[in-house]
This record gives sequence, structure tokens and C-alpha cells, in this order.
Amino acid sequence: MDISEVVAAAEKSRVTLIRFEYCDYSGVARTKAVHISQLASAMTEGINFTRAQNAINLLEELQPIEGLETVGAVRLVPDPDTFTVLPWVPGSASMMGDQLDGELNDWGACPRLFLKRMIERARGMGFIIDAAFENEFYLARDVDGHYVPFAAAIHSPVYSPIGIDHATPALIDICDALEAQGMTVETAMNEFGSGQFEVVVRYADALRAADQQMQFRDTVRGVALQHDLLASFAPKPFVDQVGSGAHLHTSVWNTDHTRNLLFDANANGSLSTLGRHFIAGVAEHLPALLALTAPSANSHRRLAPQAWTSATTAWGFENKEAALRVVAPFHGREEQSMNIEFKPSDASANPYLALGAFIACGLDGIVRELDPGEPTQHDPATLDPDALARGKVRPLPTTMGEALDALEADDLLMQALGDPLNRFYLAVRHSESATFAAHDVAFEIRHHFHRF
Repeated sequence: MDISEVVAAAEKSRVTLIRFEYCDYSGVARTKAVHISQLASAMTEGINFTRAQNAINLLEELQPIEGLETVGAVRLVPDPDTFTVLPWVPGSASMMGDQLDGELNDWGACPRLFLKRMIERARGMGFIIDAAFENEFYLARDVDGHYVPFAAAIHSPVYSPIGIDHATPALIDICDALEAQGMTVETAMNEFGSGQFEVVVRYADALRAADQQMQFRDTVRGVALQHDLLASFAPKPFVDQVGSGAHLHTSVWNTDHTRNLLFDANANGSLSTLGRHFIAGVAEHLPALLALTAPSANSHRRLAPQAWTSATTAWGFENKEAALRVVAPFHGREEQSMNIEFKPSDASANPYLALGAFIACGLDGIVRELDPGEPTQHDPATLDPDALARGKVRPLPTTMGEALDALEADDLLMQALGDPLNRFYLAVRHSESATFAAHDVAFEIRHHFHRF
């Protein structure tokens, strides 16, 4: 779509306010709304906001960061292709935007532009990356100032018909709203946690997948409110319940999108040599990558052994305890459906940073022809040291601070992010790490529950 087409579509849908949205370094969606009368000029010029808005952390605290002072502005310029009318809010629409400088150039600190750079890096090597975020979330109510999982008193068995029955009105409205915005819903189910659900949307090219992740979260939260419910994508919003992930599924294609380069019918598990190199690259950088894919203090309550979330760098075929799971392809469309699931990923991540960094790591494995070691065929927690060594299995960081230290020491990711983006991100996240380390779990959950 071009600007005139967006304006025409907004007018036809009787839209009054159009949200220009971006995702900050803490993974929080931020937006400014433009009136329909100003839409054409705002799409051309962008809308201004102070650089300092990027220095606001998860706790809504402004951090003193060089380059993110209250002097100087950036312009948020929307991508017309992301225009969507919001089904749950009458008269409203949204677009995802890029942060540019006053001359409408990349100022080096926009997460969405970082992902675009990694997509171009892949294309320069002859690859297109397809991706999808597989989200789990909780529905809850605020009861006397306390968050209570929806249907807590009648918690139904996981994947059960009664679990779907109880939430069907909300789930149907969520699915309809996603479809109305161009996302293809594949499955919906009740998950292990009381009031926990999963809705899966179809994969897309990498940029669209990250945009969809933003739109998905907005939609679920917005529709839930229409049912007098709260939706939380926090990794571990209830200590006594299982955590919620946003597992990242990816595949690697040639540039005309005719061959899935992860697939080799003659290889073990149908995983190509290129696919093994890609996995090896991600696994090698995984301790640092964690600071971008499962980046919050709350993330580390979810990442635990024997919890189907991964606590190590292990990879394997259809291994639910492995960080990198090679998903068994579907019969009859093996090449098309071949993909890798990355489990230490959750919705507290900025999806542009998470997916861009993931791509950078995988490409590094291809360039260096890295070997991932043996696939892990059992739960890593049950393996002896020799088996762990053969699979090159290492433990993941167990705190936000450890993951940030690993990121700072990882040359590949620091160079991929570039200065000032790497410096800004670390400063904001370190401020959160210090604060949450000094407080109890109740404080942590209170400040994560409604941010994502």
C-alpha cells in the first residue's frame, strides 16, 4: 500500500485515530495516535518524540543514558504495509513504524531497522528467513487488587474440550480479530496453566512475523478487555503455574522461495548440513542471545530443567527439553513444513531485536560451518557428562544479569547490533536487572504482568 491507499482505506473504514506504534528496548509496545485529518502528512514526515523515550525502562523510569537525553528528537515513520483496522476498538487503526532521524535516515538505534539489516544480510548470502512466534498467554481477572487466573476454581485438563468451552467466547473473538487483520489462525487450545491459552498464527517473512507479534499481543489484550478479562504475556505471571513462551519457529529458503534449505530428504532427520550449521551458530551464541530473546527478570523463572522450556543449549529432533527443536515435518509436505523451534523465547522480548539477533547467530554458524555436536535424544537433565559433551550442551544463564554480561562479551551480537543500539539496550536492561535483583518476586510479577 502507498500513503494514498492507506488514507483511503482509513476513510472507508471510518477510522478517526491511527496509532503509530513501536516496541521499546524493554519489549513494551508504545504508540502515538494521529487524527485522520493529519494522516497523509504524518505518514510522509513521521511524528516526533524525544530520544529520551527510548531511555524509559520496564518500570517506567527514565535512565540517564548518553545519546538518549531529553534534548533531540526522532521521527516515527509508519510502514504502510502494516496498516490494519483494529476490530475491537471502533474508529481505530494502527501501523508499525521505524525510528528515523530529522533527515529521515537510520539513526542507528531502531530495533525494527536492525531486523531489516539482518534480513538483508541473509538475503546477501542467498537466504530468505520465514518465521512465526508461537504465543502462550494467561487470561485473568483483577480481584481486590490481585491477579487471579481465569477459571482458576475449575481448572480443566490441558488440551481438553472443557477448557476450550470455558473460554470459547473470548477465544473466538480473538481469532476473528486476528483473521480480520490478515493473520491466519492455525490452532487454539487451553494450556497447562490455569487460565493459560495458546493461539498459533501462520508463519510469514521475518519482518512481517515480528510485526505480527506486536499486532498479536495488542489484539489479545484488547479483545480480552471486551470480555472483562486481562491478558498477560509475561513469562511467569503466576509463581505456582507454568510459564508462557513465545517460541520462535524459523525456516531458511533460497531467494526465490522455491526450496527450504533446512530440508534434505537423505540426511538424518531430514535436516540439511546448512541446517546443522545454522543450529550450531545459534547454540554457540545462545547464552548471549538469551539477553534478547528471553530478556526480562521474569523470563528466568520460566527457564528451568524439565519444564519444556529449555535450560541448556541442547538441540535435538522433536525434543521438547531442547533449546533448539527440529520439528518433524508433515507427511506429504516435508520440505515446506521443515522448521526449527527455538524455545528460550518469550513475549517480554522486543521481537525485532530477538528475531534479528537469532538470524545473525544462525548466519554466523553457516559462514563458519560450525558443528552443533550430536543431537540430544533425551532430557538433558538426565544425561551424564560424556553425553552432554558430545552434544556440546552447556547451561544457560540463570539471571538477567548473567545473560546481559554474556551479551556484552559476545562480539558477533555486539557488532550486529552496533553502537549506539547495543549501548542503549544494555543500559536500559541493566537498570531493570539491578532493580529487580533488589526486590521480591511479588514486586517482579506486579511490574511484568501488565507490561506485555
